[in-house]
Amino acid sequence: MTAAAHRQPAPVWRDRKRAWWLLSPAFALLPLVGVAAHALTGREILLGLPLLLSYGLVPVLDAILGEDEDNPPDSAVPGLQDDRYYRWLTWLAVPMHFISLIGCAAWAGTQPLSGWAVLLLAVVAGVGSGLGLNTGHELGHKHGRAEQWLARLVLAVPAYGHFTVEHGRGHHRWVSTPEDCASARMGESLYRFALRELPGGIARAWRLEAQRLAAAGRARWSPGNTILQSYAVSLLLQSALVAAFGWLMLPFLLVHNLAAWWQLTMANYVEHYGLLRERRPDGTYESPKPHHSWNANHRASNLVLFHLQRHSDHHANPSRRYQALRHFSELPQLPSGYFGMFPIACLPALWFRVMDRRLLALPQVRGDLSRVNIDPRAQRQLMARHRHG
Repeated sequence: MTAAAHRQPAPVWRDRKRAWWLLSPAFALLPLVGVAAHALTGREILLGLPLLLSYGLVPVLDAILGEDEDNPPDSAVPGLQDDRYYRWLTWLAVPMHFISLIGCAAWAGTQPLSGWAVLLLAVVAGVGSGLGLNTGHELGHKHGRAEQWLARLVLAVPAYGHFTVEHGRGHHRWVSTPEDCASARMGESLYRFALRELPGGIARAWRLEAQRLAAAGRARWSPGNTILQSYAVSLLLQSALVAAFGWLMLPFLLVHNLAAWWQLTMANYVEHYGLLRERRPDGTYESPKPHHSWNANHRASNLVLFHLQRHSDHHANPSRRYQALRHFSELPQLPSGYFGMFPIACLPALWFRVMDRRLLALPQVRGDLSRVNIDPRAQRQLMARHRHG
């Protein structure tokens, strides 16, 4: 009997996280946990319980469970990509975000809450809707008409309908360059970054959509404007909440929207901090590579964020679905998942202490500040501090 006769078939790879991916759409309902806790106890402070779970429990679970080393082999990727189960989970997340906001708004509008409790619930609802921007991010990178529409719908919850245009046609083109308003620079605080990123992203999205429509022979304000389509849903949804629950919804929704936008700004800040693509002699930039994004391979936070934190592979392969994204240990690595990094980012001195050394130690940088996307306003100070570079 030949050796070939004894050869066993290659084992079939199975996604051990398959059932756990249900956590991503379920996490969209987290704000309602605070509502339930208040309903059961009458304690208004418990409306903020989702914040404690997100920014307290999830980082602890990341530390306990560690990183996820399970990568799909190349042979399994086509099957993973085509498995509609994973696609349905992103679709399921869309109505979950609508339910979450409507439930929180109804509770704020019908219960005798104190003013600070209403604002706290608005922040909690906004943090939940910020996760909806992550769902919109996953859907918006897909080319099917249904998923493009679902992306616009979920982005309508926090009134951020320009994101798909800005992110796909703007950020992905200019990522990790000084020209990108959504790539943070070394020495730039989160707050200074927000002043550049928020208005810059809106302006770039409108410019890109106007160019697309002009090329098709259509007006900027035509019904074919995808930004306006999403904003129309936002207007309908949020106007209906005001009509149903009164004028209290105006400050509630304002705080909700701002909190959701801030979630995305924090994500943009940590994802590419200081990383720089090489500029060619002709003035163009090298194509985006995996090492132009900070990666976070922490198990718990990735399971509730549709693998958003495997960001390096995402930028190298933007249309690859979340379940097929891979981790590579040699890439720039964040010391914690996003829920652990966001509070650090809110404290600039701590952020710089944690991240600047990590940035300068990267193989593509090796202490050389000319290989870093640096904030011009901080350049002199950073040069003095890191003269050895």
